[in-house]
Amino acid sequence: MNILITGGASGLGLATAEAVEKEGWRALVVDVRAPDQRFEHVTADLADRGEAERAVRELAERAGGLDGVVTAAGIDACGRMEDVPADDWERVVKVNLLGTASVIRAALPYLKQTRGRIVTCASTLGLRPLSDASAYSASKFGVVGLTRALAVELRGEVGVTLLIPGGMRTSFFDGRPEQYKPGPEAGLNDPADVAQTVVFALRQPAGCEVRELVVCPSTETSWP
Repeated sequence: MNILITGGASGLGLATAEAVEKEGWRALVVDVRAPDQRFEHVTADLADRGEAERAVRELAERAGGLDGVVTAAGIDACGRMEDVPADDWERVVKVNLLGTASVIRAALPYLKQTRGRIVTCASTLGLRPLSDASAYSASKFGVVGLTRALAVELRGEVGVTLLIPGGMRTSFFDGRPEQYKPGPEAGLNDPADVAQTVVFALRQPAGCEVRELVVCPSTETSWP
């Protein structure tokens, strides 16, 4: 199977690409920077619809089609809304929500041919917001709504799964002010474990739908 993964150069995206290859499938990575691993890839800024669409088409044509898409790319801009520069705030929404939509839109012609699957990556903050995370929550609430709508729109044609992960041990928190970093008590998940749930969803036969997956640390403060 050919599985396209956004954000595949790091974090959950990289863990998913590695898990996909362990299954004997083909990982196709889209990221703003080239992955350090051996994966086939195209670099693209998902905030730019044209770049996102080009990357999907290029990888799909190179691989001879797509059987699945995993939209794991995501960024954040922490702070009170009045303190976050508007360009930074809007870029979070462009990458996390509009970038997800652009990738899916470009992939649909290929996925409909194979009756493939989409796994989107939201967040527990897409269900329960926190202060100083308005851009991230807005984007992830949008991913939740987009995915649920697509599950209805594409039923019988393309499988759709919404992944709602909690905190993971990735570089996502690097470079933040200390107050926005998880403390030692957070007990973050290993992204490799979360990636296994993505593979589980992708592995289901046509017509058997894993609609939503919540995967978080047992001490996750933003769930339920």
